Amino acid sequence: MNHNNNHKIDIDSKSSSHTGFKGLFERMLRRFMTVTFMAALIPIYLLAIVIIGISLTPGVYFFNFVREYTSTWSPLLANLSLGVAIVSGYFMYGFTVIFVTPFFNFILPFRLKPFRGPYYSWESVPWYVHNALLYLVRYTFLEFVTPTPVNILFYKMMGMKIGKGVQINTTNISDAALIELGDKVTIGGSAHIICHYAAKGYLVIAPVKIEKGATLGLKCTVMGDVQIGEKAVISPHEVVLPKSRIPAHYRKNKPQKEVAGT
Repeated sequence: MNHNNNHKIDIDSKSSSHTGFKGLFERMLRRFMTVTFMAALIPIYLLAIVIIGISLTPGVYFFNFVREYTSTWSPLLANLSLGVAIVSGYFMYGFTVIFVTPFFNFILPFRLKPFRGPYYSWESVPWYVHNALLYLVRYTFLEFVTPTPVNILFYKMMGMKIGKGVQINTTNISDAALIELGDKVTIGGSAHIICHYAAKGYLVIAPVKIEKGATLGLKCTVMGDVQIGEKAVISPHEVVLPKSRIPAHYRKNKPQKEVAGT
């Protein structure tokens, strides 16, 4: 992981070690944070508009077809048909956006990489954009296909390394491109996997690796720079803090053997 000379970085510096456009962007961001940050959001919003617009196109076509086809029907049947067409169009959008979003994530000129440095850095841009695309799908449709092979496919297309027989029963995932899941890993409902955290003014982006047969319990949290060993079990609501190394077959608070007659 790129630590960028951890102890030598001045996180309050208004200058930049980069040259050219990257350096200009960092200097502007650090000197005029609010204005530059808002300006930087514009291309992200435009990208989201393009992705959503493309993904809505099949549904819009279908709705217009149904509207024209039912134009001579009775008002009750026509409106019922339009209602069904709207809902059908939404699901068409959902299954389209699952493929369109990874395509744009793939063609972008930068990739999410491990990083430790100030929040307002050029290296934080891929992190911000990658998660914006993840959340676009997460908050508009992904819940409807979790857990199914479709959400596994989506995360793979977004760069997550996923072995065979994996079950992901959550949408609370950030930084998918830095997550590696071994064969037969099970991620419980509403579990969180987040490959970034903040510490002492730094943004830290670091990978998460979960080895073969491990299980993450309901609503547990796994943070950045974590490795979970083979067949380890993370209990429900348990928090695995950054830089943790969980050994193979780990299990917190193992249940006691049942007492006969109880």
